[in-house]
Amino acid sequence: MIARALRDGGFEVIYTGLFQTPEQVAESALQEDADAVGLSVLSGAHMTLFPRVVEELGKRGLGDVLVFGGGIVPDDDITELQTTGGVAKIFTPGAPLDDICVWLESALDRRDG
Repeated sequence: MIARALRDGGFEVIYTGLFQTPEQVAESALQEDADAVGLSVLSGAHMTLFPRVVEELGKRGLGDVLVFGGGIVPDDDITELQTTGGVAKIFTPGAPLDDICVWLESALDRRDG
């Protein structure tokens, strides 16, 4: 749903599929020259997977790639991921798709600004 909403919002979306490792996500971002990486984790592994993706992006010289995510993430974990985990924004279930598109466009503009 989010990939479709982003595409409909004018973003180029490359969907890599389910169950990608952090290394695979970072390598895809490198190969596709991505400006942002969106992650969705419903398994509860967000505190492990999100920081590992950020780390793998850094290893590839992609520290400027915007990382955002969604899923069932407790408020305390959202705070930690956004303040010290290198994740720009976490969206929880029910977040309006238009809000995600507006946020992403604005965040990319600020980064490039």
